[in-house]
Amino acid sequence: MVTAQRPSLAPDIPRSPTGISGLDAILRGGLPARRLYLLRGDPGVGKTTLSLQYLLEGVRRGEPGLYISLSETRDEIVAVAESHGWSLDGLSILELSSLESQLTKETQNTIFHPSEFELNKTTQLLLDHIEKLQPKRLVVDSLSELQLMADTALRYRRQMLALKHFFAGRDLTVLLLDDHASGEGDLHVQSIVHGVITIEQLNSDYGADRRRIRVNKLRGLNFIGGYHDALIEPGGLRVFPRLVASEHEQEFQRDRLLSGIENLDALLGGGVDRGTSTLLIGPAGTGKSTIALQYAVAAAQRGEKAVLFLFEESRRTLLARADAIGAPLRALTENGTIEIYQIDPGQLSPGEFVHFVKETVQTKRAAVVAIDSLNGYLQAMPDVKFLSIQLHDLLSFLGNHGVVTLLTVAQAGIVGQMRSPADLTYLADTVVLLRYFEHEGRIRKAVSIIKKRAGRHEETIRELRMDDGGIRVGPALREFQGVLTGVPRYRGKSADILH
Repeated sequence: MVTAQRPSLAPDIPRSPTGISGLDAILRGGLPARRLYLLRGDPGVGKTTLSLQYLLEGVRRGEPGLYISLSETRDEIVAVAESHGWSLDGLSILELSSLESQLTKETQNTIFHPSEFELNKTTQLLLDHIEKLQPKRLVVDSLSELQLMADTALRYRRQMLALKHFFAGRDLTVLLLDDHASGEGDLHVQSIVHGVITIEQLNSDYGADRRRIRVNKLRGLNFIGGYHDALIEPGGLRVFPRLVASEHEQEFQRDRLLSGIENLDALLGGGVDRGTSTLLIGPAGTGKSTIALQYAVAAAQRGEKAVLFLFEESRRTLLARADAIGAPLRALTENGTIEIYQIDPGQLSPGEFVHFVKETVQTKRAAVVAIDSLNGYLQAMPDVKFLSIQLHDLLSFLGNHGVVTLLTVAQAGIVGQMRSPADLTYLADTVVLLRYFEHEGRIRKAVSIIKKRAGRHEETIRELRMDDGGIRVGPALREFQGVLTGVPRYRGKSADILH
């Protein structure tokens, strides 16, 4: 399918990087310089933090910056900077209190209503200050104060047009901060500025609040649209661009990854193909994580990098379980061939997790990625439909890099009809089904392949067992009928069963 592309900027138009790598990636290099932008969002979402990062990036590049505060005091701005370990040396800060001292006497001597006098006078004082300092980067915080002074929408729009005209003739990039999420005044400003960026904060019933950022408008620039997760932490605002898998294609060797277990590889038609995803699905305890671990260990033993992302199980428990089946996971983690990351879905946003996986694969050159399990990943998503889209992009990215991706999903139930939190089988290239079944008063496990896009696979059902000797996969359970029901009928000999 061919998608329409927005026109990109002419190569001779300079950029003004924000200093936030994720945001600059969304903007394809930064804001077009010498233009006027609106940064909007509710109080507390991070507008001041983003603005200070933008100005400090200018200082680093030798571009003088000016912060005009109409709503916060200088001490409050300094406190924000100190919370991130920043020094504001090299920045000029002008606060409202210094303007009020100049306005008080003149306001008392006029016969006009203060609101009619203050807007023009305040604006003129701001412009005089800009003329005096000649900054390259300017932040005005916030427009809500100017709107209150304007009193009417018409006067406010005319004032904003006058400001735009003033800025247009100068080598100056301007960020206008606004607390208004909607309203007539906000729409007036959006129609005037060259670009609009919105920061939102999402309140969760449990876990940390989450932020996201969106570029609503940017004239002449082919930016990455949609919402992008963001995070404020010591050091500033971090933005995690939405993953566009088509922008990360590369060539890789197309062969198969073997598990080292002959019958398991035979069941999968000779192993797992590079650049494909495998979904291991079944009730808790059937061996999904252990099979994923087996492939990761097999790859690491061949000198390839493997990365495990754990949502439910702790690192300690995984290592103990690997020791119990004789898997050398502990030694492989000590030499760095396998890396284990424990993920807290209550603290980590889905966008941040996808960005983390992407960065890990690119920097570590991982050949195998295991996500255990998607149940925990699902809990981090606000809506199941978004999980499918985001997971599709992630699997496409990993596939483009030749990564063998192993995903586990725990189904509710023990035998008989199973229930999954979401149907994700259509996303994976290969689906491995695990089930319990009862035989001679014992609970046993069965493994089968119900789907494989790349190549052929066995259509048989085999028994699976895990003990201190490792993973064992038996011959096809040809003498059983109804294994997937959990209570099959057996017509063969006991020698056909693993002991």
